[in-house]
Amino acid sequence: MNTTTTFGAVSSQSRALQLGFAALLGLFVIGFAGFSQMEVVHNAAHDYRHSMNFPCH
Repeated sequence: MNTTTTFGAVSSQSRALQLGFAALLGLFVIGFAGFSQMEVVHNAAHDYRHSMNFPCH
């Protein structure tokens, strides 16, 4: 029996689902770090933005 598996073909529905999950994860991480009342989390995110030369305010 000869079977061939192709990993390159991804359906548009699968791609949309992956994009949706990535967007939700990004919003959660940014929301958690940006609006966190824990000062250490907020400061870590703030320092990271500065170290990447990304303006944050």
